Amino acid sequence: MDFPSSEVKVISECFVKPKTMPEKWEEAYHLSLMGHFMLSLYYIQKGLLFLKPSNGAIKPKYFMETFLQKLTDSLATALVPFYPLAGRLSSSLTDDASSYSVFADCNNSPGAKFIHAKSDLSVGDIVGSKYVPLVVQSFFDHHKALSGDDHTMSLLSIKVTELMDGVFIGLSMNHAIGDGSSFWQFFNSLSEIFNSQEETTYNKLLRLKNPPIFREGSGPICSLPLSKPDDSIRRMEPPVWKERMFHFSSETVRSLKSKANQECGTTTISSFQSLIAFLWRSITRARKLPNDQETTCRLTAGNRSRMVPPLHMNYFGVYVSLVKATIKTGNLLENEFGWAALKLHQAVAQHNDEKISSDMDRWLKSPSNLRFFDTNVVHVGSSPWFNKYGSEFGMGKAVAVRSGYGNKVDGKVSAYPGREGGGSIDLEVCLLPEIMEALESDQEFMSIVSQA
Repeated sequence: MDFPSSEVKVISECFVKPKTMPEKWEEAYHLSLMGHFMLSLYYIQKGLLFLKPSNGAIKPKYFMETFLQKLTDSLATALVPFYPLAGRLSSSLTDDASSYSVFADCNNSPGAKFIHAKSDLSVGDIVGSKYVPLVVQSFFDHHKALSGDDHTMSLLSIKVTELMDGVFIGLSMNHAIGDGSSFWQFFNSLSEIFNSQEETTYNKLLRLKNPPIFREGSGPICSLPLSKPDDSIRRMEPPVWKERMFHFSSETVRSLKSKANQECGTTTISSFQSLIAFLWRSITRARKLPNDQETTCRLTAGNRSRMVPPLHMNYFGVYVSLVKATIKTGNLLENEFGWAALKLHQAVAQHNDEKISSDMDRWLKSPSNLRFFDTNVVHVGSSPWFNKYGSEFGMGKAVAVRSGYGNKVDGKVSAYPGREGGGSIDLEVCLLPEIMEALESDQEFMSIVSQA
């Protein structure tokens, strides 16, 4: 059963500025090189689903009022160190007017957006369905908005939806400002501030567990041709897909890793590479592609630790690029899954500073969009290593992580840590209905899926 988006009613909305203006507030915050690349992608939309506290310490009718005020105050405090998120995109022409660069303008902005919404749905309605209900898309602001769409939109928006027995906190962040690592760095910092028992001051913010580090230098680091890359592919309305969460226990993940390495006579294939290779083969089998048809598995790889010299993991911005393996369908399915896992491992191992620099140089010479709508692709985003259950906002551990509409197509997979931890993994899989049905009928695949 699905639920219409009309089940979510907006109660109020406002804009929030930093509690104290940072020194760099007046300066333009220029995007990273990959930030310009992300202008053609949708906003990052991820959120956490909580059960309302039931200990009786706060009367139910006062809970949301208190919670919203505290979260708004926490946002104002968090925007001090994360000041670019309070800005708006702007662009400037080069001296010869042949190209332009994009930056965040904090000086001419009302701040980050904060929305309070309400629904008569329950937590069980969201997590109890076989497929992720479409109504979850209504738990996020900036629905179907591209990162480079409109320079009047907030770069960060928080939508808090009150359910009958729960609360959903949905964050939408412009993908040109930050990648998944930066997204969860902010989410966790916001929760850290919220959970602080004493008055939070700017001085205390300097002692955040993971304070953001911004690129040194005030000028743009790249410019784009004045004629923007064609984003018509990005504007296409993708067909309706089925979206389902698949859970894999830590024991299953370890077993797949052991089997993949044993089949290849190595010890270097990771547990995640093993799991994704297994999924890649399963989805390709469900698609019933001809043996001579090529299929591709793409992984979004973090670049911070791979650069020379390496960047600190707290560097805020977009520091990711794609790693991919492309092979014939027949070869993928005729070999054991360990063979596919080794192909992914080799692609990841070759993704070093030299490869990253080469890819960026090639893109600068001919800027183009990331083709999410390519066929026969399994595209894996997000990461099971992000601390997604570390943000508790005074309500305890979240029940589940869910995402919005952004960047979802047939074959898109988002990786989350399993709620129980220990190396367990959840995969959010989007497929055409007939492909999802075929995957669910695949006994080999379903035999490794566990109950959450």
